[in-house]
Amino acid sequence: MTDGDAAAFTHLGPTVREALSDRGFSTPTAPQRLAIPPLADGENTLVIAPTGSGKTETAMLPVFDDIVSARREARRTGELGGDDGDSGTSSDEETDGFRALYVTPLRALNRDMLDRLEWWGDELDVSVDVRHGDTTQYQRSKQAENPPDVLITTPETIQAMLTGERLRDALADLSHIVVDEVHELAASKRGAQLSIAMERLVELAGPVQRIGLSATVGDPAAVGQFLTGGRPCEIREIDVGSNVDVTVREPTVTDEDRDLAGKLMTEVTTASHVRLIRDIVAENESTLVFVNTRQTAEALGSRFRELDLPIGVHHGSLSKSARIEVEDDFKAGELDALLCTSSMELGIDVGRVDHVVQYQSPRQVARLLQRIGRAGHRMDEVSSGTIVTTRADDTFEAIAIARRARQGQVEDAGIHEGSLDVVANQVPAIVHSAGDTFVDDAYEIVSRAYPFRDLTEETFRDVLSELHRNRIVWFDEAEDRIETSGSTWQYVYANLSMIPDEETYEVHDIASGGQIGTLDERFVVNFASPGEIFIQRGEMWRIAEVDDDEGVVKVSPIEDPAGEVPSWIGQEIPVPYDVAQEVGEIRTVAEPQFAGGADEDAVARELETRYPSDRETLSSALSQLERQIDAEHAMPTTDRIVLERQGRDVVVNACLGHKTNETLGRVLSALLGQKSGSSIGLETDPYRIELEVPTSIATSDVVAILEETDPGHVETIVELGLKNSDALAFRLAQVSGKFGALKRWDGSARLSNDRLLAALEDTPMYAEAVREVFHEDLDPDAAAGVLESIQSDVITVETVRGRTSIGTGGHSSGKELLAPDNADASIIQTVRDRIRDDRVILLCTHCTEWLSRTKVRRVPEQPECPECGSTRIASLNPWADEVVDAVRAEEKSDEQREQTERAFHAASLVQSHGKQAVIAMAARGVGPHNAARIINKLREDEDEFYRDILRQERQYARTQSFWD
Repeated sequence: MTDGDAAAFTHLGPTVREALSDRGFSTPTAPQRLAIPPLADGENTLVIAPTGSGKTETAMLPVFDDIVSARREARRTGELGGDDGDSGTSSDEETDGFRALYVTPLRALNRDMLDRLEWWGDELDVSVDVRHGDTTQYQRSKQAENPPDVLITTPETIQAMLTGERLRDALADLSHIVVDEVHELAASKRGAQLSIAMERLVELAGPVQRIGLSATVGDPAAVGQFLTGGRPCEIREIDVGSNVDVTVREPTVTDEDRDLAGKLMTEVTTASHVRLIRDIVAENESTLVFVNTRQTAEALGSRFRELDLPIGVHHGSLSKSARIEVEDDFKAGELDALLCTSSMELGIDVGRVDHVVQYQSPRQVARLLQRIGRAGHRMDEVSSGTIVTTRADDTFEAIAIARRARQGQVEDAGIHEGSLDVVANQVPAIVHSAGDTFVDDAYEIVSRAYPFRDLTEETFRDVLSELHRNRIVWFDEAEDRIETSGSTWQYVYANLSMIPDEETYEVHDIASGGQIGTLDERFVVNFASPGEIFIQRGEMWRIAEVDDDEGVVKVSPIEDPAGEVPSWIGQEIPVPYDVAQEVGEIRTVAEPQFAGGADEDAVARELETRYPSDRETLSSALSQLERQIDAEHAMPTTDRIVLERQGRDVVVNACLGHKTNETLGRVLSALLGQKSGSSIGLETDPYRIELEVPTSIATSDVVAILEETDPGHVETIVELGLKNSDALAFRLAQVSGKFGALKRWDGSARLSNDRLLAALEDTPMYAEAVREVFHEDLDPDAAAGVLESIQSDVITVETVRGRTSIGTGGHSSGKELLAPDNADASIIQTVRDRIRDDRVILLCTHCTEWLSRTKVRRVPEQPECPECGSTRIASLNPWADEVVDAVRAEEKSDEQREQTERAFHAASLVQSHGKQAVIAMAARGVGPHNAARIINKLREDEDEFYRDILRQERQYARTQSFWD
């Protein structure tokens, strides 16, 4: 470190240095030493450092210094009233505009920043204020009349500010833009929108200094370019990995855990996790416990509540007041720990944190560093954390991520390139603010923003044409000009945010009639059907009814705390290709050792020298690999893919990460479906592609696709497969809203998936929806590279008979252990009781005269017709009267013939399997075809039969159309 870096504060003026001395800042922190010199020189700068290391002061001290210096210079030259020594305001200063914007992605950060920056403002006589969606009209008016020097705000509020004439005048004085958590914004459409907004601010104010504050990312240069719009950017980065001490532990079950399991009425393995986290919290004064989903936070929170432990729950679905309350309680020491999701990743001030627990693999290196980095920071001390793992995949993944974190091998931010709905969003905003605008001028502003540097003018004009068709703007092609239309202002104010609009459903307790919370639309359409169970406010609820018209989900409480948490887990954090490959490398190292006769302990001893874990944890995970070798099954590694099959289930074991496996899975599903004429079941995780194929598909057919498919066709095959998918339709609805095609603000009715996809194909909206699916969920380039490696023998493909130890380690990968696929006894009993109380229609398909409406529990073991004695009895849904009419009709329409055929199929099942068939077909979404599969599966006990029914019901709930 140079003397200049060590004396960073000497780059600041006397007023700021005096304030530093008054506050006791005698020694700059590491980011301050590195970044204050270029910042004080006015350079665009990206500061990369952990949360709590003084990043905010690093950015703002030079900004405050510039504001103070500029004011002093203005007084010296007579541009402002007052004498040289007076730092007070005068009436002349009221015409000054905003000097700096501090942009944060969360309103909660606004609150923290205001608390931190107001002290500096008072000390330096620099006015500081905050503006966001909750700011009162009175405060907004005051800010327009007398703008503060520094305004703390959000990306969306900047959009609103750019619409006001007086505020735009005030923004013309802008000198600095500070973007906090810039890595988070760079990876989102909110950030893409902000990048254009910053160029619009340049149009008003001229060049401004841009300062970015970021967690560690793998591509700092790209994030810097995102920040500056391709202009020069100084990067000042703290090596976070060397200051992180992480241990990976999987608890072994103890006698105490068995006692705890009885007390909590939960599984022993879950009890062991609760016990280990409890013990870690007890060893430290203040601990953050990060989990990957809000459901897990609620589920663990309910367990700790049962134990009366002072541990709070914090996630984005809680009300603002509830979040503030637990933040304040934690900060005051009234809570020993906070169970939190990504809501606590972004620098919300909760005071001193001694230790961080990550429950289950953090999935990504960047996420681990961001979370563990919240601990410590008293003058560059080490941040300590523990990853608590739950199974073999979890452990191998976690140790790979922990090692990569120490080495600084971090993922790229994942910048959204060329989001066309953001372009569609910003063009009306530009025209509304600036008036009639030439196409070239608007294109120049948009394409200066880094994510849109490659946007072609042709594509830009396609977007303009679409906006013109939707009457959002007027595109005068003859004059090459964009003008406002009657709908422009309405569109702009309804679309200040790029966060997708989703309806919320109120959750009402049937017993009390009161509202207990809300659920978002995506949760309801994917998961919420009668009988499903979820947690809200730390309590279990069973869904009784979903009223889409009123937007209400009616529920009843469940007393049994062992009830499961939702199987729906929201957007899964994707495990990157490189992390999955390292898991493959660990297997590569272990394979010859086990084949040579080494035991788990010996292999664990060798791994322990390279990975931050204990021998017991590593041995537990390695037992999965030892069983694979003992069974003489090939080991899936970095250069070997292993196919296994049992019945209709095919598993492609491949260490390729979420996105690559999802892409390959879609290729296999599409081509096998084309070959068989049947739909192919598909489920993926970072290490497996699980397929359910018809019996006509041979294992060799799967191998042939991997060995013969042209890698250049991957993207086309996947895109064709997306055409009728709910995932694409859901995104298309959101994108088309930003283009004004659905005009969501006027209450237009929803379109069906098919109509939406058909209506918008060959439009920029469709292209953007496809681009977004690829960006978020898929990696066609990596998948094509895998096919090339297979076809050039760099990767071998081997097949094995039956299921393997590694292959059966799936299903739960990425899902919470607290929501196991194998539901416990209480849940199985719930499913059994529900189905037995369901009503069915029994119809004799032989004489067609006899019909009975009854509950499943009253159906005899082998139903037969009392009229004719036939056992060909169809079991139908209680509302299937049209099927009864179809069976009895003498002259049938095409639809009635199909209904009659299904009824005869159902009757054949009942004739062969009796009441068991009635039970299976009474379940939700289980028709004759799926019922036959469930019935014909070999199983050890009746519980397994009901587990298979439950899995099928969940699958049905997940794949229902978003708009029926």
